[in-house]
Amino acid sequence: MTTAPTRMPTRTRPVRPRKVSFTYPAGRRRQYFVNDQMVLSHLVAVLSAMFPEGEDFFIRSVRNFRDHVTDEELNSQIRGFIGQELTHGREHRVLNERLQDMGYPTKRVDRHIRQLLALVDRVVPDQMSLAATAALEHYTATLAETLLTDPAAQALVGPSEVRPMLLWHALEESEHKAVAFDVYKAAGGTEWLRILTMEIAAAIFWTEVVVQTARSLARDPSAYRPLRLVRSLNDLRKSPFFAPAIWRRYNTYNRIGFHPADWDASDVIERWTAELFAEAN
Repeated sequence: MTTAPTRMPTRTRPVRPRKVSFTYPAGRRRQYFVNDQMVLSHLVAVLSAMFPEGEDFFIRSVRNFRDHVTDEELNSQIRGFIGQELTHGREHRVLNERLQDMGYPTKRVDRHIRQLLALVDRVVPDQMSLAATAALEHYTATLAETLLTDPAAQALVGPSEVRPMLLWHALEESEHKAVAFDVYKAAGGTEWLRILTMEIAAAIFWTEVVVQTARSLARDPSAYRPLRLVRSLNDLRKSPFFAPAIWRRYNTYNRIGFHPADWDASDVIERWTAELFAEAN
């Protein structure tokens, strides 16, 4: 996954919400639900806590520009995007309640993100918010397609209760990864604003991830065992989600002329749709 393949069309790809039902962890405090890895479990819990308010922000950002879209296929994809994101937010709220019971501070992270995005809504122009949505959708799609294509990434999730939910979420992130981007283009968004916004959004996103994960770890007694913490951090560093090829893929967004379809995932979507939803199809 080091070089982008030939661009494939995305306008004809259906984006539709699905009816889903998952079983979530119920349980022990300090349960490390991602392959028994301490830091990675805290990181995934923080990301899950960020999702509900983040998904709502993405929906608002796209809805603000629906009137600029005349292409009926893109309008259909917008409807599917909104439906998918609403379901993602709902499911992550359920998961976050379980994670809170397990000792992860998901309520505090959720509250912080809500306040942060309320500030963004007040001070950031709508077009820049849409550009930020397109940028962050590139991040989520990169993480999603890494999970869907890399056996080592799937091994980290293992047979845990969160595996089906994370795979479903990853599939739909891949399906709708170009929608906000295409709406931004339809609304007259420029390349310079798109790239500048990615730089700003990436800095804020990674700062939040690092700070909130550190704060979550600070509540965990096991994090105060230096040897265990160092080993867990090293395992995270070697994770497929932080491989050099993944960082290079993130950076392809900053190319002039970039489009999310430069990273074609048609085969991946077909495979996982069949695997996860064979009975529904």
